[in-house]
Amino acid sequence: MSASKPTLVIVGRPNVGKSTLFNRLTGTRRSIVTNEPGITRDRIHGSATWRGRTFEVVDTGGLVPEAKAAIPQEIMRQARVAIDSAARLIFVVDARDGLTPLDSELARLLRKTGKPILVAANKADTGAQLALAAPFYSIADEVFPISGEHGTGVDDLLDAATADFSESAGAAPEEETQIAIIGRPNVGKSTLLNRLTGSDRAIVSPEPGTTRDAVDLVVERGGRNYRFVDTAGIRRKGKTNLIAEKLSVIMARKHLESADLALLVMDASVGVTAGDLTIGGYAHESGRSVILVMNKWDLALEAAREKVRAEARESRAKGKTAKNVGVEHSISDPARLAQEYERLVRERFKFLDYAPVIFLSALTGQRAGAIYGLIDRVAEARRRRVPTGELNRWLTTLDLSRGTSPGARRIKIFYITQASSSPPTFVLFTNQTRKLHFSFERFLENRLREKFDYIGTPIRFLQRLKEKR
Repeated sequence: MSASKPTLVIVGRPNVGKSTLFNRLTGTRRSIVTNEPGITRDRIHGSATWRGRTFEVVDTGGLVPEAKAAIPQEIMRQARVAIDSAARLIFVVDARDGLTPLDSELARLLRKTGKPILVAANKADTGAQLALAAPFYSIADEVFPISGEHGTGVDDLLDAATADFSESAGAAPEEETQIAIIGRPNVGKSTLLNRLTGSDRAIVSPEPGTTRDAVDLVVERGGRNYRFVDTAGIRRKGKTNLIAEKLSVIMARKHLESADLALLVMDASVGVTAGDLTIGGYAHESGRSVILVMNKWDLALEAAREKVRAEARESRAKGKTAKNVGVEHSISDPARLAQEYERLVRERFKFLDYAPVIFLSALTGQRAGAIYGLIDRVAEARRRRVPTGELNRWLTTLDLSRGTSPGARRIKIFYITQASSSPPTFVLFTNQTRKLHFSFERFLENRLREKFDYIGTPIRFLQRLKEKR
């Protein structure tokens, strides 16, 4: 994990404005805010600074202690994990609703933790409403009437909450690789996040759409920092009904566009679907580096073996044993099966031909550890800058006529230089008065990948056109 900072954990019953306050403290729009209760389910982390003191802020789901349903129970468990690491608890209540029985019950449970508690009486938007905070002194000694939406009273709350936090050292922030975990609902994104980070940060449930907010976690491994962001399952617009689901999809695409690379998670036991292709298109268009993750590989292997066993039994009944002995042998070799499966995946994802494919099981951990090495390789390729001299020496070794269409004007590239990285972008100075044909750009792109190992990352070209006489 990254270096620890003091943590403020925001708790309270559903729909009192916890996520609004979280966004106010962190200066972000990480948590989704709507009038629909129960939007936040996982723990959402963010950083904040107040009067030179840097600290972590954690937004938790709405707490209902006696709830029997699986997701409310998991929200309670996630909140307890956050509370255990808290320096202070900010207990958010609704000043307009007054002190409810559920507030009193939560206050009793929170006092048992032994953590210092500050009550934020939210939705006290005007001076006339400040008196609405008075009843909450019966459950805590420190009560602050605030408006999370407008910021009123938040400075006093922060002064008290961070009073004993030390001022942050002026050290330069460490470089980290930001990784968005994207995919359709229920393909195992949250299970993969938990597997890669060695934690239970994300709620895992058979119910599709469990993750709504983006859940992130910074992991330190081998001297490198990785920020994993588990996004909500992306569905087609026509498939999203609730406003919360629509906002989740919008936020998932926003988090994708702020990442360095994307892990596109798919269900290998189902195969590549139209939804997977659409999400892959989002990643490609956004210029992210991509790794194709075929999850649930253990289920896919077992399904393939069972299919072959059934076919073999049927063939043996007809006396055709020799052929099926060979088939059974090939299906018993996971490496050979993965090669065949990868060929099928690549046929579907022709526009992501630069993306490596990995087969794993997030649930069992099978091959999951190998993904870190692949992430490092792709991240390094994305940031790679090739000196101009080396690029132009490479250019002299190319037979450009191989990439030129028959009958087309012979293409000359006088000079090439790399303008930027993330993704790698190259400027071409040519003898052309019109933009290069995409097939010639593809020829150049493939040669660049062969020479400089640009795995997993898209490559962009900018062309300086020759002026017409």
